[in-house]
Amino acid sequence: MPLYILHAKDRPGVLQRRLDFYAAHRAFLEEQQEAGPVSVMMSGPLQTDDGEIMTGSLLLLEAPDREAVERFVAEDPFTREGIWGKVDISRFYRRLQPKTDATPR
Repeated sequence: MPLYILHAKDRPGVLQRRLDFYAAHRAFLEEQQEAGPVSVMMSGPLQTDDGEIMTGSLLLLEAPDREAVERFVAEDPFTREGIWGKVDISRFYRRLQPKTDATPR
């Protein structure tokens, strides 16, 4: 199944709202993992450079197609509650890391 990157930036001034709906967002991700057509392979908040403030979200998703990802985004509490502003979805090809030759030269 294809992989997709979801890069979502929060709207300005929504940090407290993000915190208020964080549990609902996490529950949604877990529900999707259990029963939805979209699997969350990896997820986490974007942060300011000092790591003090969340500014958005980055998710690596496995989904049958882009439309499934778009439905996923539309149903996420962070979208429904107006927390996410700009959301970019990109199909992603996972390239394996090249093997490192540990032999001294």
